[in-house]
Order: sequence, then structure tokens, then C-alpha cells
Amino acid sequence: QAPMQKIVGDRLRSEADRDKFGVAEARSLLKTAYPMIEKQMSARTWCCGDAFSMADCAAVPALFYADMVEPFSHSYPQAAAYFERLLARPSVKRVLAEAKPYFPNFPYFEAMPDRFRF
Repeated sequence: QAPMQKIVGDRLRSEADRDKFGVAEARSLLKTAYPMIEKQMSARTWCCGDAFSMADCAAVPALFYADMVEPFSHSYPQAAAYFERLLARPSVKRVLAEAKPYFPNFPYFEAMPDRFRF
């Protein structure tokens, strides 16, 4: 979550105050994490095994926003499939539906897939 927050937070700054090095470092951290998620999810349905858990709940916002700031879903099919399983959960659908009115406030709203925006 921290690398994604660094990237998003930086966009909220004025151009003169942006941290190009910090954002590049955050993107690098995400690019390091994605292969680890891919490997982990190649043998599992859920983050910690066969049952949906709090770890999966915690993964939802991180993956949701990270895929917009440093996309992974086209390059990591197991991670993308896991994310889709998360999105199919009724509780996740409900949270996203309730959050939808606030999505235009997200600094990377233009990168948000249409399926979440409309």
C-alpha cells in the first residue's frame, strides 16, 4: 500500500514540489511486488490458502488502486485472476458501489477503468 500511496500523494502536490525520485522508487517497489504476488497466487485461490480471510480484505484496496497507478493486470495473469476473484465477492462489490460517488476525487480517476466509473 505504501508505494501506491506515495505515487498518489505526489500527484496532489504542486508540480514544483513533486518527488520524481520517490515516485520512481515507489513504482520500482510495486514492480518488485507484482512478481511475488504472481508466484503466490499461482498455487492458491486466496492470499493465505483456500479460505477468504482478512488478508484478502486488505489486498482489495491495495490492488484496486495500484493497478491504476502502476498497472499489473496485463502482465501478471495470476495476480489479475486473484484480483477478479476479489472483485466478485459480494462484500467487495458493495464497498465499491458505496465508494463510487467519491471516485472522481481520486487523483488518478482518469486511469480508473470504466467498469468502476460508470
